[in-house]
Amino acid sequence: MIAFGVVGIEHPHAMNMIAGLLAAGARCAGLYTAEPGPVFAQCRARFPDLPVVDDARRLIESVALVVSADVPDRRAAVAVSALRAGRDVLVAKPGCTTPGQLAEIRAAVEETGRRWVVAFSERLHVRSAVRAGDLVHAGAIGTVVQTIGLGPHQLKLPTRPGWFFDVERNGSILTDLASHQIDQFLYYTGSTDAEIVASTVANYGMPERPSFEDFGEVLLRAERAHGYVRVDWYSPDGLKTWGDGRLTILGTAGYIELRKYVDPAGRAGGDHLFLVDGQETRYVDCSDVRLPFYPDLVRDVEERTETAIGQEHTFTVSELSIRAAEQAHRAGHLTG
Repeated sequence: MIAFGVVGIEHPHAMNMIAGLLAAGARCAGLYTAEPGPVFAQCRARFPDLPVVDDARRLIESVALVVSADVPDRRAAVAVSALRAGRDVLVAKPGCTTPGQLAEIRAAVEETGRRWVVAFSERLHVRSAVRAGDLVHAGAIGTVVQTIGLGPHQLKLPTRPGWFFDVERNGSILTDLASHQIDQFLYYTGSTDAEIVASTVANYGMPERPSFEDFGEVLLRAERAHGYVRVDWYSPDGLKTWGDGRLTILGTAGYIELRKYVDPAGRAGGDHLFLVDGQETRYVDCSDVRLPFYPDLVRDVEERTETAIGQEHTFTVSELSIRAAEQAHRAGHLTG
């Protein structure tokens, strides 16, 4: 079974990736982060038996897979270093924040033949999203012609480090949060590329931080499908989870709605899937859905296959997210 090492633990997504790989049978050879902070402390508390190392290069050279949830603007450098050392890479989104970083990663992948994988967790970690994919691919709603993806998040201001509010370090809200919805648009519609018809970033709620983007939207158009994305940092504290993530998948013979994490004032828990077709409207229980991403990824690393997520798909999601941010109309209190 493969060994993995974690280089950069600055975001809680690191813990989800570690847990997924361990559950899939992989072995963690070590944890490294340059400047241990609160997230690293949380990770140590959750995984007290995992070794901490002080040499990132030695760790990279000792494993088959390098995992990173470093500060977003540093993830590309970690990835390129690992790829050039002959290692596969798994990173939290955003996997990179600029066109130049993406070009470096693409070149390293092409030169080495290794894999660069981004964990788009709002699809890959969500049972209802996996079941929706099964239904779509089985033709349950006909041909998919549109997705509407909503990605609201709670800000929880006291927990956010300084880099979180620096767009140069954290990336745009579209590069970051909207990458999830762009991934879902391509996946559920079967599209291999898309046009950014329009995009907007704004600051409506934090005039005291005039460079911070707390709202974003994107309009996508592919050859046979359309998509709308809205992301924000406005989820109120009265919501008992971090965000009311939703997805509507419109087909020519029906539609699917996902309420991924909460059904406000409705059913308890998460992973709510509603299916409407030519015969009925029904609620689909997703509690027994297997999450294949990490077992598939471990096998991909071992057998040099590509089943967990496509490499070109990952590149395209990243490219579209960056392009949407670059061409976005700026509104509200935004400056610069």
